[in-house]
Amino acid sequence: MGLLERLRKEWFILGIVLVIAVARLEPAFGGKGGPLKPEITITYIAVSAIFFNSGLSLKTEELTNALMHVKLHLFVQIFTLVFFPTAIWLFLQLLSITPINEWLLKGLQTVGCMPPPVSSAVILTKAVGGNEAAAIFNSAFGSFLLGSSSSVPFTSIFSQLFMTVVVPLIIGQIVRRYIKDWLERKKPPFGAISSCVLLMIIYTTFCDTFANPNIDLDKFSLIVIVFIIFSVQMSFMFLTFLFSTRNNSSFTPADTVAIIFCSTHKSLTLGIPMLKIVFAGYEHLSLISVPLLIYHPAQILLGSLLVPTIKSWMVSRQKALKLTRQPKAPMKV
Repeated sequence: MGLLERLRKEWFILGIVLVIAVARLEPAFGGKGGPLKPEITITYIAVSAIFFNSGLSLKTEELTNALMHVKLHLFVQIFTLVFFPTAIWLFLQLLSITPINEWLLKGLQTVGCMPPPVSSAVILTKAVGGNEAAAIFNSAFGSFLLGSSSSVPFTSIFSQLFMTVVVPLIIGQIVRRYIKDWLERKKPPFGAISSCVLLMIIYTTFCDTFANPNIDLDKFSLIVIVFIIFSVQMSFMFLTFLFSTRNNSSFTPADTVAIIFCSTHKSLTLGIPMLKIVFAGYEHLSLISVPLLIYHPAQILLGSLLVPTIKSWMVSRQKALKLTRQPKAPMKV
């Protein structure tokens, strides 16, 4: 494989390196309140574009089937909202005897209680080719469920989810009905479009990370927290992979992809307002926020880097399953 061909194949990984480097050079440009206005262009326009793209590319029957996949939904929501925070709490009991700052540990506990995001988990599932419809449902449902049961204003959460997820998805489905033949004939690069939007999200996320003064910690604490966060993400991704690929799980390889991302990703958009309300008046609020501010870019970066590996596994697994289901040719006498 020539160098040019190799670069073309790995364009997404190269894009990640490039946008992080650009974000490091001038974080103010893509940070909150900067010229790029990510609080509008990303929070509303980019997220809406993601779900319009999903509505345009998904067959209506796929969305309907995803709604009926109760076992998958239960798996994701129980892992996200029960197993994840419980496991983190038990882990923190061990860390409490270490010299790690106690407020950083409280921040790690709050990360475990957050719902999945409505953008990165969906884009990564789509980039791999997994069950995108299931990812859409679980990401939106998790945010809606936790947001409605917390002290974060219910109306603002519902309206934002409705306008940036539900409405674009429905519009995409309506448009698809009229241009269905053209879509099937031309096969637009929906995956590449979503990947480009993800690069924008990665860029603005790292702009916020590099520009945020709250991550001005001593190097030891910062390195330890980053290591713990990556370790937790890798461990839980591996756990969800093991649980969802057991012989009696009945999940398809595409289901497993959605489960891996939706079960382990955490929402920054909903998380920061929740922290500000729950810990209002705490002088250590900035330290409590640090683990979530690190977890968000870490999950996008790690998930993006693992896309080729997970995609390779899913494709090979689907081929193997297809071969086992084919009827055997009768033996010649």
